[in-house]
Amino acid sequence: MSEGEEHGSLLEKINEKIHEYKKSSSSSSSSDSDDDKKHHHKSKSKKTRLFGRTNPLHHVLGGGKAADLVLWRDKQTSGSILAGVTVIWLLFEGIGYHLLTFFCHSLIVFLTVCFVWSNAASFINRIFRGPPKFPDVILSEVQCLKIAHLLRKEINEAFLTLRHVASGKDLKTYLMTIGGLWFISIIGSCFSFLTLSYTIFLMAYTLPMLYEKYEDEVDVVGEKALVEIKKQYAVLDHKLLSKIPMLSEKKEH
Repeated sequence: MSEGEEHGSLLEKINEKIHEYKKSSSSSSSSDSDDDKKHHHKSKSKKTRLFGRTNPLHHVLGGGKAADLVLWRDKQTSGSILAGVTVIWLLFEGIGYHLLTFFCHSLIVFLTVCFVWSNAASFINRIFRGPPKFPDVILSEVQCLKIAHLLRKEINEAFLTLRHVASGKDLKTYLMTIGGLWFISIIGSCFSFLTLSYTIFLMAYTLPMLYEKYEDEVDVVGEKALVEIKKQYAVLDHKLLSKIPMLSEKKEH
């Protein structure tokens, strides 16, 4: 009986050791999986964005009502603005409406409606409930000075840039400016100014929303494109730009 009891107690100890080993291995595997999830989450949160961007797109665009409209936070308001701009573009480009004619006709309709409303309200108060109330629109001197200061700053920076390009001190900037102007002139010859303006508005109004929706895919493709552009520029610099005396002297300095 003593030998049987000793044999039974030995089996119990072995079973306890096996259970302890299984618990320790399961806890270690779960901790490893948790560590892997945390590492994956950190790597995902620290993922590099296009052009080294660290802040969200909404914050980059200003984070105000304009950013909400561009990112289509309120789809009804953003869609109404897009529909209105599209109707105006169709009036001018499709029907052949002129800007001055459109402006005058709009003022005629607005003034006529307000005039009739103001005169009829005194006779039929039950329907119109009084004449229309027009807000006082007055531009303050401070607002005009701010706008003038911003325009002055931008115009001065544009003149400084043109002076720097025309001075002949930076051939790279000169070539980039000439190439950009030549590209814009080609686009301008293919489209009218109104169509070009509408296309730019359409791209600026819809591309940020699409980029935010497919941000990860666009960042991957964009990074690859930037790497390829840098490679092509390095080849161009080695074969052509480095052989120009003006650029080679600057690199030596």
